[in-house]
Amino acid sequence: MSRCFNFSAGPSMLPLEVLKRAQAEMLDCNGSGQSVMEMSHRSKEYQAIIDEAESLFREIMNIPDNYKVLFLQGGASTQFSMIPLNLGNKNKKADYVITGQWAKKAYQEASRFIEANAIASSADKTFTYIPKVDKSKLTSGADYVHITYNNTIYGTHYNTMPDFGDAVVVTDMSSCILSEEVDISKFGLIYAGAQKNMGPAGVTVVIIREDLIGNAMDITPIMLNYETQANNGSMYNTPPTYGIYICKLVYEWIKNMGGVSVMHETNVKKAKILYDFLDNSKMFRGTVVPEDRSLMNVPFVTDSDDLNAKFIAEAKANGFVNLKGHRTVGGMRASIYNAMPVEGVEKLVDFMKEFESNN
Repeated sequence: MSRCFNFSAGPSMLPLEVLKRAQAEMLDCNGSGQSVMEMSHRSKEYQAIIDEAESLFREIMNIPDNYKVLFLQGGASTQFSMIPLNLGNKNKKADYVITGQWAKKAYQEASRFIEANAIASSADKTFTYIPKVDKSKLTSGADYVHITYNNTIYGTHYNTMPDFGDAVVVTDMSSCILSEEVDISKFGLIYAGAQKNMGPAGVTVVIIREDLIGNAMDITPIMLNYETQANNGSMYNTPPTYGIYICKLVYEWIKNMGGVSVMHETNVKKAKILYDFLDNSKMFRGTVVPEDRSLMNVPFVTDSDDLNAKFIAEAKANGFVNLKGHRTVGGMRASIYNAMPVEGVEKLVDFMKEFESNN
């Protein structure tokens, strides 16, 4: 069997070492005589798995003790509701920076529960840059300010954090978590769907400062209350047990590879290979301003929809899959998460050079 190079934005490729470990433990995990898929989430065997997952995640992310780690369900989209319901109950207003589809959806959902203010947006140029934030536009008494740290669809990233003063900063890190070192203390809450850099679809991780727990609105469903989840160790109901187990294996892989700092070094190298080619190509071009480029998601286009389609088809035939851009953008997008080896990016660029010379 030959494996392709999978450039999907999510669900995305997992480290081969993780898949092999999961394969080896599929029928009998740690001598338990059962698959993790079959374990009771109330068993001591599974409790050991989720405890180790949290411990490893805390270690590689350097999470302070005054933050809770929650393994939840519902994707980042459910967090669009949970955040205003839990954090917006003091003054019932919050600020949002609109940098793409997901930031816009988070803002729209928050508007159902609180006064949500869009204080900056890059919609005027199809979200191809990160907008500057004017501190004078920050809402007085806002319960929090929300940003999307990395934009999966449009390929932008906060390479420099804005100055939000004393505001509680909430961020969606779904497509960049574990790809770079982050000072957790600068954020009140970080959330991320697992299916890009951390594991399979079905797990959502939340890192939340303890003082932000316990002030949910009365209308908050019990399952959407962070206090419920924190008080029950993410097991108020049956969690996504197998997904959390795979996350644990990914955390182990990252630790064994040298940690998040090593992931970042490799990601910088991979992105440079691809961006350097795009910047010098006569056929392909990137769509994001250089200072706001993502290391994880690289959108690019040619000048022809027909040529884009031809490239995507020929790339797939040559083992480079899921390069089609998001339906709202078109063109191509290469998602080069932690699990994508340098070799995959090098071979993609070689194929792009060949395609350019032949067309």
